[in-house]
Amino acid sequence: MIAYLKGTVREVRDASAVIVAGGVGYEVHCPASALGKLSVGDEAELNIRHVVREDAQLLFGFSDADSLRLFDLLTGVSGVGPKLGLALLSAMPVSAVAQGLLTGDVKLLSSVSGVGKKTAERLVLELQNKVPEHLAAGPAGGGAARAAAPPTTAGRDAIEALLALGFREGQVRGVVAELLAADPAQSADALIRKGLGRLR
Repeated sequence: MIAYLKGTVREVRDASAVIVAGGVGYEVHCPASALGKLSVGDEAELNIRHVVREDAQLLFGFSDADSLRLFDLLTGVSGVGPKLGLALLSAMPVSAVAQGLLTGDVKLLSSVSGVGKKTAERLVLELQNKVPEHLAAGPAGGGAARAAAPPTTAGRDAIEALLALGFREGQVRGVVAELLAADPAQSADALIRKGLGRLR
């Protein structure tokens, strides 16, 4: 089983990247936060979860151990597959997902596309007492995390504007989610300006 992959980024797609290691190109499915850190030609190091099915072998990559840990917890819940786990980790930072689970914030979790209220309730029921509290810490570590706000009108407008400029959807959604997690009250103009700074 593949647990770690280090190689050169050959291609970055909407929800995956092709990493060349040892002359072989591996397609790795990643959350938006990890994809946003990858650039063609750069060297990448990813923590890998190797999923073997009857019809396919899939690689899921994460830039840090906390993202992988939370992905494993999410996909361990009945009815939550890798695609939905990635959707949650792409829509908001790890700390926000963890905070939502720890506090039972069903509204926040169900704001993610593909996550219905019943699924969000099941996630909280099964994981509320299993999520390590340190996962809910902010990027700087320590202190209480600021949970990401549900999608706002400004956030949606910013995403549409950045997509119109040609940026990849996975990267755009990840960047806007992180900006909103830091300050949910930001205007669309501010989100676009800061988003451009991170995406370029």
